[in-house]
Amino acid sequence: MFLFLLLVLHPKANAQIDPGQCRYPLGMEDGRIKNDDITASSQWYETTGPQYARLNREEGDGAWCPAGQLQPSDVQYLQLDLRQLTFVTVVATQGRYARSSGNEFARKYRLSYSRDGHRWIPWKNRFGSEVIMANINTYASVVKDLHPPIITRFLRLIPVTDTVHTVCMRVELFGCPWQDGLTAYSAPEGHTMMAPGYPITPLNDSTYDGVQERRRVLGGLGQLTDGVIGLDDFSQTRQYMPWPGYDYVGWRNDSLGPGYIEMEFQFDRQRNFTSMKVHSNNMFARGVKVFSSVSCVFKPRLISQWEQEPVEFHTVLDDRNPSARYVTVPLERRVATAIRCRFYFADTWMIFSEISFQSVTNPLPTLRPPLMTSPFKSQTRAPTTVTAATETSTVTSKPRPPEESNTSILIGCLVTIILLLVVIIFLILWWQYVCKVMEKGPRRILDEEVMVHLPCNSDSPQSPPLDSLDSPYERVFLLDTPTHTQERTELRAKAPDCGGGYAEPDITRCTHHQSLQSSVPHYAETLIVKLQGVTGSNTYAIPALTADSLTRKDITAAEFPRERLIFREKLGEGQFGEVHLCEAEGLVEFLGEEAPPLSDDKSSVLVAVKQLRADATTTARNDFLKEIKIMSRLNDSNIIRLLCVCVHSDPLCMVTEYMENGDLNMFLSQREIESTLTHANNIPSVSMTDLLHMAVQIASGMKYLGSLNFVHRDLATRNCLLDRQLTIKISDFGMSRNLYSSDYYRIQGRAVLPIRWMAWESILLGKFTTASDVWAFGVTLWEIFTLCREQPYSLLTDEQVIENSGEFFRNQGRQIYLSPPPLCPPPLYELMMRCWRRDIRDRPSFHSLHQALRLYSPRS
Repeated sequence: MFLFLLLVLHPKANAQIDPGQCRYPLGMEDGRIKNDDITASSQWYETTGPQYARLNREEGDGAWCPAGQLQPSDVQYLQLDLRQLTFVTVVATQGRYARSSGNEFARKYRLSYSRDGHRWIPWKNRFGSEVIMANINTYASVVKDLHPPIITRFLRLIPVTDTVHTVCMRVELFGCPWQDGLTAYSAPEGHTMMAPGYPITPLNDSTYDGVQERRRVLGGLGQLTDGVIGLDDFSQTRQYMPWPGYDYVGWRNDSLGPGYIEMEFQFDRQRNFTSMKVHSNNMFARGVKVFSSVSCVFKPRLISQWEQEPVEFHTVLDDRNPSARYVTVPLERRVATAIRCRFYFADTWMIFSEISFQSVTNPLPTLRPPLMTSPFKSQTRAPTTVTAATETSTVTSKPRPPEESNTSILIGCLVTIILLLVVIIFLILWWQYVCKVMEKGPRRILDEEVMVHLPCNSDSPQSPPLDSLDSPYERVFLLDTPTHTQERTELRAKAPDCGGGYAEPDITRCTHHQSLQSSVPHYAETLIVKLQGVTGSNTYAIPALTADSLTRKDITAAEFPRERLIFREKLGEGQFGEVHLCEAEGLVEFLGEEAPPLSDDKSSVLVAVKQLRADATTTARNDFLKEIKIMSRLNDSNIIRLLCVCVHSDPLCMVTEYMENGDLNMFLSQREIESTLTHANNIPSVSMTDLLHMAVQIASGMKYLGSLNFVHRDLATRNCLLDRQLTIKISDFGMSRNLYSSDYYRIQGRAVLPIRWMAWESILLGKFTTASDVWAFGVTLWEIFTLCREQPYSLLTDEQVIENSGEFFRNQGRQIYLSPPPLCPPPLYELMMRCWRRDIRDRPSFHSLHQALRLYSPRS
């Protein structure tokens, strides 16, 4: 119990920061950064002190103003203490407006930062410039992205002027906590690749903020911690950069000598390390491969010596797939404040773009081997008696204390443990009492207002614990809450079989006509299957498949020879897998009449291949096999089809149809509505008949899924693919593609949810049913008739979309609906509104939607 509480209090840090998602206000405007943490080199008056430098606030005289007029040579600064290491990505500034009486602002400024409060580092952008252009008036805020971002605790804003001016500033910072805890890494300086026929590619750490000594970089952070993941081709970059290879740091084998590179990592405090993730390039055609193995040693404290026993990991090398990938190195829960790793070459070059760590702070004490002064030199150790409290490199002999002293200490420890257990039991009982009291209000609300049909049979998609209905923000964070598989099995065994049919069975049938209030506890303890699949794509919600049933023997799809798959392009990726465009040689003969059409060269078939990476966990492997089993059950003209698999050896692969016309979102956004003008100018266009026929096809595919009690949970135009004949096939690739990353809302770095397409009960209650798919179908119809020109609720932020779902729950007439598309006939918009009805039982079924749309469509 005590161990469990410690693990709860110290959750795992996120494995990777995304600068595009790490953009939360850090607390200047809302006051989370306290006045005591805001200081300045000087101030003009008390009413223009540093505590008034808060964006969009008008306290005091409206801003921070340094004393006197600022000379070009002056260095005045506003300093913020963030109280923890923070990943800062954006800075916003304003001048002094003071209710229209102010006229002072900073036209330029510089940044200086410090992770320890002693060593200050000037920030530079990727072109080497320190100056940031700021305000042009006193009231408008100017928001500047930091490239590269800053990892710091202390930050100084230093106004810059070319002439004598009075300047005043209000600021806000944006970012998120730096949970990795990494404060510095050291490594050999990067090398430059020069090969005939290729551009010169400097692979140095160009944003490193430490020092360089003896061809090593020391004491800083740089591109390996900037959150930017390099592309498969290391000479290309994700955005405009000053030179090729900017996103990577690389080393040449013959330039280093020993066949490995040695890196050292220092952390803010002692941590218990679970794993290290290294994003490595694997472009083996140019002599670049993932490292063959890695060996790491640990230092429990900065003043201690390196431990003797290393952690070693051997990589499963892949010579067929040139994609860059993450390699997860397990660190066996070792305790350390510093780690030294040797990465061994597998080819001429080794190139990294990101390194991150998963750990917990305040680790439990663990038994560790004795320490030694020279790590990596020996894999054996002399037999030595070591106690759990060993912290030095030698064990000294001390006289044994009296027996009475040992007994007293033992009794004291036992009493302390007993008292802790009593306190823990009391807290658990108290918390259960509080939960029972708080459940009464929400259950009464559900009974009177929500009127949802709750799942109760083992074939229904399940949902997460519902702790509170007071805040939509709290509810949405429950969607990825794990529960124990054993508990889930027991709950499903108790649930009565209430039959199938559309959406969910009536709750009164499931509880033998008991009240809804008494049935809510069963619903509150059920489990939601995670939205992400191992390849980054959505998986269907279906009756639970146990791990025991997920053997290769149960897979009905045929085993295809993997050597006949020729990789052409990476279409998307997830945490443990990737989606590739491939040519399958001989697939027509292999599948016979069930083969898809030939590609243009008439000798091979284009297919999409989902592949599990070599570093996938056992859970990911089971999920991948489960996904194959799910896909093999689907057989409909409007559903993407599983053709064959490669599961007899690693890496595991599933081969599906490939749609040459891409997804519906991209297809429609590149076209205009058909008219005389489009015909005259040969502009790609679609007619209203085409749009209606597309809607009919999607409804047909979803009707088929509903007949199997399958719930898609991510229906959108990005997940509707088109073949050569413009036949639509519903897929699950959208989440894996970077192109649509903005369509998903990330929950504290864990699950990502398509909240703009989700029904209110899915966002607030974690409830996914066929009826919630109907809601998403209404949004998909809206996309079709806007030609995918804008995102649903484009004028609302993600947080406002979540709040709007709360308005649907409260049902007080303040909820916001998507407005009618200009091209949409009124009867079709009424059909969309029926899909968005608040009560599940009032929404139409896919069968009725399909019939209604066929009446509108001339082709059906």
